[in-house]
Amino acid sequence: MTRYDIAIIGAGMAGASLAAAVAPHASVLLLEAEDLPGYHATGRSAAFWSESYGGPGVQPLTTASGAALRDGGFLEDLGSLHIGRAADQAAIEAFLAEFAGSGVALERVDPRAFIPGLRADWTLGIMERSSTYIDVAALHAHCLADARRAGAVLTLSAPLQAATHMADRWQIMTGAGMFSATILVNAAGAWADDVARRADVAPIGITAYRRTVVQLVTDPAPPATMQHIADIAGNFYFKPEAGGRLWLSPHDETKVAPGDAQPEEIDVATAIDRFEQVVDWRVTKVERRWAGLRSFAPDRLPVYGFAPDSPGFFWCAGQGGFGIQTAPAAAALAAAVLLGLAPDASVAAIDPARYAPGRFHALA
Repeated sequence: MTRYDIAIIGAGMAGASLAAAVAPHASVLLLEAEDLPGYHATGRSAAFWSESYGGPGVQPLTTASGAALRDGGFLEDLGSLHIGRAADQAAIEAFLAEFAGSGVALERVDPRAFIPGLRADWTLGIMERSSTYIDVAALHAHCLADARRAGAVLTLSAPLQAATHMADRWQIMTGAGMFSATILVNAAGAWADDVARRADVAPIGITAYRRTVVQLVTDPAPPATMQHIADIAGNFYFKPEAGGRLWLSPHDETKVAPGDAQPEEIDVATAIDRFEQVVDWRVTKVERRWAGLRSFAPDRLPVYGFAPDSPGFFWCAGQGGFGIQTAPAAAALAAAVLLGLAPDASVAAIDPARYAPGRFHALA
């Protein structure tokens, strides 16, 4: 049986980025249940980076990730325009108040100057110019490559069956065989609570939700220079894509069991109906539709740290829809806690206790 310092369950963005961060300091095994890493959530991302997304509790991680993502060539200018109607004035003010003093640049604008064909009742706008496209596939591949170069071993088709802690080591039974590690990292996304149970660790309430995205052809086509457009009330978002296409989501959040999420026709129809209430464009074709999983802890903040009830079990879970945009900072912060090292300068101002799993045990 091969012995490792650290075994990471899950090779999506969370597991891959953490493996890249810790592999230079320890022997790392990255175990992935699927035939390909990043199949369920990472590979189905809507692919944008927004400092405000996830709220003020997540924003420090997103902002701290910006420099690494831009320096790596993973970001492309886009901008995000949050829009509303007169009835949404309170939501606009609350949004601005939430990020006051955070350093996130938000500017009141008239949305009619940015969205051709915008219906007359959409009169409120907040521009977040720092938002960008993010090349998710390239970032994920980069993390996996960095992890491999540092000596990490990736094993595919290796779903966790059971893990037992004996004599200061984890004995890990998977579909690809038995492994041994001193530390077991739970980066299993929507399956995080299930992984905890299989390791006889108390779950913390990680819940999976389905999110739907459709690719449309519209008349007129969206301007290539148009920003990402988001409803301040949280009922839709859309953005231009290559070839004059448009990506649209109804911002749905349907609680589901972890699995291979598939789009529901009602969610696709809802997305298009909401879109047609925003602009006078005509939808001529639905070219693609897909759904992905977003997994949240009960308080909607990510979870990074050792389980207080189980030695050597480390949580790296609950990244919701913001796991990709926060990946560099989250990995740096989690790696420092896991390895007992001083944090990287990029995250030195972020208190890791804010995201520690012990907060759930304290509430129990």
